[in-house]
Amino acid sequence: MQSGQLKRRDFITLIGSAAAWPLAARAQQPAMPVVGFLAADSPDANADLATAFRKDLNEAGFIEGQNVAIEYLWANLQFDRLPSLAADLVRRQVAVIAATGSVATVFAAKAATTIIPIVFNIGVDPVKAGLVAALNKPGGNITGITSVNNQLGTKWVGLMHELLPSATRFAVLADPKDPMNVEDVIADVQRAAAALGLQVAVLYASTSNELEMSLADFVQMQAAALMITPTALFLGQRAQIAALALRKGVPAIYANRRFPEAGGLMSYGSNWTDTFRQSGVYCGQILKGAKPADLPVQQGTRFDFVINMKTARALGLQIPDKLLALADEVIE
Repeated sequence: MQSGQLKRRDFITLIGSAAAWPLAARAQQPAMPVVGFLAADSPDANADLATAFRKDLNEAGFIEGQNVAIEYLWANLQFDRLPSLAADLVRRQVAVIAATGSVATVFAAKAATTIIPIVFNIGVDPVKAGLVAALNKPGGNITGITSVNNQLGTKWVGLMHELLPSATRFAVLADPKDPMNVEDVIADVQRAAAALGLQVAVLYASTSNELEMSLADFVQMQAAALMITPTALFLGQRAQIAALALRKGVPAIYANRRFPEAGGLMSYGSNWTDTFRQSGVYCGQILKGAKPADLPVQQGTRFDFVINMKTARALGLQIPDKLLALADEVIE
């Protein structure tokens, strides 16, 4: 009788241990990796770009909510919040940080960690900016995609000259707080304009109020067209800039298609959606074990020319057939 009781206790212990195995196995499974998505702009303005990022992250084998989590932090154009947002991602021990859309975002992430991998997509030369050692061998914990176009200013001058062949004076709008992103573009505009015998004035604005004052200065100097350098501030204020330019009768060109989508006249620049997709690919590779130091910085190869015909008509402009033929998209 005693022997049977012992066997029964042993059996119960065995069953209890077996029932605990799945719990123990689950406890030992690694937690789902987290991707930190850090952005200077707002979620409403960038929903399609976040979707593009997720799409190629999915193609790399990582699906949000299934085998990866994504922590989205948006600065809503309050750039002074970026350092604390980046530090928050570090405290949460994310597996990789996608520092998107702005060089200020990348610098915030870079200052927050030298260990967690960082993937950027920016429009500046990352070597010149001091983010990586070299394009082919970044070194450190940072890599990504650059859409820098050394002939962006030349393209703008050529397009505006084609649109306004009798014009002799253009202007460039720049943010003095973002010199790294605009100095090369301004220099390129000035070289291209000088080659055509044109004059170029440089206007500056770093706040919403200064934007209006700069456009008022533009009208007073009687320049024919405005070229708006690619900065996060101007991109975030694109609707205001487009409305001001239209109200003051200013033909303007920007580096991002979101400008004509918001009512601006034209844009010529890199395909930004592509850079977000490529960021998703790189984040996926890092989640699989790749080291940022060994992932060469990719260079954007797609550039879009977009014209808003409704705005052209409101400005009283006749878009030449040559420009219409060159356009990748014409917004009616």
